[in-house]
Amino acid sequence: MEAQSDLAQFLAQVEQRAWRQAWIALRDREAALDVVQDAMLKLTTHYAGNSVQEWPLLFQRILQNTIRDYQRRSKVRNFWVSLFSSFQSDEDGVSDDPLEYLPTASLAGEDVERIVSSQQHIQWIERGLAQLPARQREAFLLRYWEELDVAETAQVMGCSEGSVKTHCSRACHSLAKWLNEQGISL
Repeated sequence: MEAQSDLAQFLAQVEQRAWRQAWIALRDREAALDVVQDAMLKLTTHYAGNSVQEWPLLFQRILQNTIRDYQRRSKVRNFWVSLFSSFQSDEDGVSDDPLEYLPTASLAGEDVERIVSSQQHIQWIERGLAQLPARQREAFLLRYWEELDVAETAQVMGCSEGSVKTHCSRACHSLAKWLNEQGISL
């Protein structure tokens, strides 16, 4: 019980400073709160049994890694969101499937060029995805196109969360390399 009390006291002491660090790094209040909460949970789950003297350094390492992880995920997510942001949505606010989107004849010249360019990028990405091993392709599509989180993707794929992260990382690197070799810049 005393260890739990010590841990709770430690977390209460570092909470505001940790949030400020996360907010400065991310410039997003909600994301900073999520990152701090994740870091605290990781410390509690994995290192509660360590000595009180170890907690400050462990917590800082966990916090910084959690911030970097969030930034990496955001970078990948923003890439795909920006890639697909040119596609319109229907009256109900439901986004069209960019892989099945066809331009209408009534669009202005610039819009047609933008849509054709986006469609060409989608086709190249589809070709690149076809080059990936099945597990990498599955992880990539579940995480970045279906927007499942790591735990949900792991559950769907029947593997560990670490495997999902590895498959996604390898898929992104392979896809980027393949697109680069094809002379495609997105």
